[in-house]
Amino acid sequence: MSASELSPMSPGAARSVRILRRGEVVSLGNVPPDRTLLELLRDDLHCTAVKEGCASGDCGACTVAVGERGADGRLRVRAVNSCIRLAHSVDGQAVWTAEDIAEPSPGQGAGAPAGLEQLHPAQRAMVECHGSQCGFCTPGFVMSLFALHHQCAGAAISREQAQHALSGNLCRCTGYRPIVDAATRMHHWSAPPIDEAGILQKLELLAPATKGLEADLAPNSSEPFYARPATLAELVALRAAQPQALIVAGSTDVGLWVTKQHRHFPQIIDVTRCAELLRIERGATHLAIGAAASLNDAFAALAADRPQLAGFFDRFAGLPVRESGTLGGNVANGSPIGDSMPLLIALGTRLVLASPRGERTLPIEDFYLAYRQTALAPNEVLARIEVPLPGPLEARAPAAAPTASFGLVRADKVSKRFEDDISAVCLAVALQVEGGRITAARIGAGGVAAVPARALKTEAALAGQPWAEATFHAAAAVLRAEFEPISDMRASGHYRRQVLGNLLLRLYAQAVPGAAPALADVTLETPA
Repeated sequence: MSASELSPMSPGAARSVRILRRGEVVSLGNVPPDRTLLELLRDDLHCTAVKEGCASGDCGACTVAVGERGADGRLRVRAVNSCIRLAHSVDGQAVWTAEDIAEPSPGQGAGAPAGLEQLHPAQRAMVECHGSQCGFCTPGFVMSLFALHHQCAGAAISREQAQHALSGNLCRCTGYRPIVDAATRMHHWSAPPIDEAGILQKLELLAPATKGLEADLAPNSSEPFYARPATLAELVALRAAQPQALIVAGSTDVGLWVTKQHRHFPQIIDVTRCAELLRIERGATHLAIGAAASLNDAFAALAADRPQLAGFFDRFAGLPVRESGTLGGNVANGSPIGDSMPLLIALGTRLVLASPRGERTLPIEDFYLAYRQTALAPNEVLARIEVPLPGPLEARAPAAAPTASFGLVRADKVSKRFEDDISAVCLAVALQVEGGRITAARIGAGGVAAVPARALKTEAALAGQPWAEATFHAAAAVLRAEFEPISDMRASGHYRRQVLGNLLLRLYAQAVPGAAPALADVTLETPA
């Protein structure tokens, strides 16, 4: 019997979604494939603590916590945006909202009004620190703090940790200081116990019922379905049989098609249970990141090799988006303003595509053919992203000496908001300097063309030139002329060209020994 889950539905019908809530299994039938988790919680379960603010994963008012067994066998709890998360994607997982985390009052069930002593530390700290005014965003902040409290096992939390965890939550009232104060005070109170062993046991029982692929759907079936293959082989077979179906992972982009464009997707293939696509493996020459690995996990693996990129990764949306979204989804989506692609281009990344014929590999810059068009064949899927490991020169810090040798990888972006915003322009550069001369250069750019682009002319302008300010001024002029970006709501074409060159000059200025720190590297001061 196959380990995959495939539950086809007759027209007009839909399969059930089963979640663990307040320690009990909740099962809902007739859930359409493209129904969001927010709709399921508010409309079907009448959980009104979960708010819809932006319906695009930006404001965090809809934040909930989801739990599943992690790779280490422990319960992994993450904060995610329910407004753009598909309901079926949490089937078989635990779900918490702000209504579920207080300890029940004596003699009353879960969800009953709780006194201050029964509140979860995330809730009590918000009360004690006056972290709520109008209250609309408060449940989302509480759930981000709840996930952080669990991840830190109730230990003290720094202001930097709090800022990182709350990066996906917006508040228009408090100015954030009392909310950050609340995050740092949560450890003052004990939390209602989470029966981790019991939850994991129940999640094991909730594991999707096994059902083979062979007898379920005729090729190119028109019936609605939500499929979650468990292996790459099953995914490839299903994709070949159903090329018309929509492939989703974290649905952080697809969710906007549902909520903003009101599009309907009756046939969905979810890759987030596919074992091979979840792996992150370090080989002798490269880091292989499965296409369904979350952005947060993928960025952590990349930052382990190149710590200087951590600040850039933190600016990629908010934490709940990074917990749901996947690197493979960002790559396959092909948006010209996606932040990961310029960096992956600069690093010399190759993509592995799988089909019934086997696997093929191609450089990431060759994957993009035109706006939102990629080299994926109808029966192919993106299996993994292979990123070369740092070379020996990258271990050496940049130096001003005329005969210095080192490697340099930097990425930067300009957006209307510093954090949690889409780029107007993104630039990533990888350089190799030997004996004071640039011997190799790779540059990826976003927001300046119809596709994520490699700046070949600028690379040629840098190669063979001395590591010097004059070299970068000349290369910046070439870079500004290499692309013809459009003008849109985020920036004019002229602004983008100017900023593109400025980002290259900033890279050199900040790499010179003794340079002022970048804004992303400035830490918050702790109030006295």
